[in-house]
Amino acid sequence: MIALFVLIIHSIETLAYAVRLSGVRVRLLASALSLFNVMVMVSRLANMMQQPFTGSLIDSAPETNTLEFVEAQYRIIIGSSTIGTILGILLLPTFISIFSRAIIHLSAERGSIPGLVKKGMSIGYIRRGIGHIHLPKPSYLKGVRLKDIPVQLFFINMIITAVYTIGVLSALYAAIIVPERAATAIMASGLINGLATILLIVFVDPKISVLADDVLNRRGSYLNLKSIAVMMIASRLLGTILAQLFFLPGARYIAWFTKFIV
Repeated sequence: MIALFVLIIHSIETLAYAVRLSGVRVRLLASALSLFNVMVMVSRLANMMQQPFTGSLIDSAPETNTLEFVEAQYRIIIGSSTIGTILGILLLPTFISIFSRAIIHLSAERGSIPGLVKKGMSIGYIRRGIGHIHLPKPSYLKGVRLKDIPVQLFFINMIITAVYTIGVLSALYAAIIVPERAATAIMASGLINGLATILLIVFVDPKISVLADDVLNRRGSYLNLKSIAVMMIASRLLGTILAQLFFLPGARYIAWFTKFIV
């Protein structure tokens, strides 16, 4: 159940990249950002919902080999984030088509999300949505050039994704390492995820937003924006894999850092 939650969260966050592409495609970027914010809030809510269940794995762990048991469980959860990202990648072309139409309907509904949801849940629109389902093809990468991809941004996004993926898990694991400072270690997860979010907002989001504006103002090409989006998704996938390496060192660092707080 926890792994399913995490899989859905990372699928949603991966598909959020499709919203900007769709917004530029239909030239309604402001409406697209509104839909983007809704998706981000849904993923954040789902993330908060799964945290108590993730913590319950510690409470239900056997008294012997507790560290090994919890580590194995948490690595499965991290693995589900990778699977969720892959699922998001497979659904990307489908959701670019769906989001393009959703943004147009959101504009027609004068920004009413409930109105958009009501319209989208009708039988007719569900059938149309099913008709847009298609898997990515090699031709989708046609025109994507490696030289258009900023290497620095690629690695920054990869590291931020890795940190965000293991933030809560490493903090919970640190609570087992230093049980006398367990509460302090657990509360550190909010600080870690907060810092990761700030880094994302400061270093990544503005660059993507400027590229989207350039396309709308005919100073850049849609193909270049798509290249960057593909790069961001690839770096996100690698970030979830990198999280497997960061998990234990992150937990040990949190455990070490808590002694300066208490």
